[in-house]
Amino acid sequence: MNFDTAPIYLYPPGVLCALGDDLPTLREALFSGVSPGMRSSESWSPGRALHLGQVDAALPDVGFLPKEQRSRGNALLLVAFARVEEAWRQAVADVPSCRTAVVIGTSASGMAESENAVRALRDNGVWPEDFHYSQQEYGSPARMLAHVLNIEGPAYTVSTACTSGAKALISGARLLRAGLADWVLAGGVDTLTRFTIAGFSALEAVAAEPCLPFSKNRAGINIGEAAALFVLSREAPEEGPFIVLSGWGESSDGHHISAPDPTGAGAKQAIEAALARAKIPASAIGYVNLHGTATRPNDAMESRGMAEIFPGVPMSSTKPLTGHTLGAAGALEAAFCWLTLSDETRRLPPHLWDDAPDPLDPPLPLVAPGSRAAAPISHALSTSFAFGGSNTALILERKA
Repeated sequence: MNFDTAPIYLYPPGVLCALGDDLPTLREALFSGVSPGMRSSESWSPGRALHLGQVDAALPDVGFLPKEQRSRGNALLLVAFARVEEAWRQAVADVPSCRTAVVIGTSASGMAESENAVRALRDNGVWPEDFHYSQQEYGSPARMLAHVLNIEGPAYTVSTACTSGAKALISGARLLRAGLADWVLAGGVDTLTRFTIAGFSALEAVAAEPCLPFSKNRAGINIGEAAALFVLSREAPEEGPFIVLSGWGESSDGHHISAPDPTGAGAKQAIEAALARAKIPASAIGYVNLHGTATRPNDAMESRGMAEIFPGVPMSSTKPLTGHTLGAAGALEAAFCWLTLSDETRRLPPHLWDDAPDPLDPPLPLVAPGSRAAAPISHALSTSFAFGGSNTALILERKA
């Protein structure tokens, strides 16, 4: 059977982030622009308070897992799965386990567990009994879900920095299109760690105050933690909304190890590929979720490309509401597009900033709080850009 043109349905996602940990709560927080988990903390940067996106949800005890899979990241992922568990188990009840798959994006995996273990070794002279080096391995999140759910098809992790979560969704779609799986769990997860925050601080890219994407007063990113998980299938849900991943594009311009290509050529290549795959013109896009990190190099590159390709299209960066969740960001922001397309009142995710555009960048039609689309939106686009010149674009479409 040829699956090359089969629609890729995205079932309602399981999400937890600074906005909340269940879809109804998160939906209202997203559109209202109120994020209870965004606050100042020194927990991951002793002596320096930073504005961070923190998950406040109660997390399950992971003691039932093999030692090498016990991590905060995997606990977040289990909560995200709990939100989609009913749909997953109902769908795969009569499906051979070899026809199910899982793909997860991450950039830190269980790094926090290694940090804690090294401090314990320094203080006590021995490794903690519950520590296993494999907790920090990138493969741990996908391996954990495959273990818990008896998934015997493809199970792997994608780690391409800040495009990881988006690439996990793309990988899941490819597995379905290639006929290698009938049902896929795909998404991303990352947690706050001292290592990550220290690394971005060394690049002088971290802001102590709320981030201000596309503002002349920007001071850098806020880092956050999140998990976002989708059930993907060629089969439509029994009930709507019917939302599909209709287009995706990827490019790798390799411009610099950490800075984006200032011309935006790689970013535009990914967007154009997504539009071509979706078989739509740029004018069909009704909302754009920007990568919008609030760093000068990214904002400058992105604003040029977006102003050229999508003039007049409502746009926003949701990172002031969640922090930059790194390996989870692409999947998390795809979930925000899913929520936008499924909102019957046409609400749009607001762009929170100081309303002080950078005169060096082209102006963008950034969404003001409380805004609604003038007409129903059928297509939304989400972009993610990463170190090393990795670029992705996802197009979600609402079917009638």
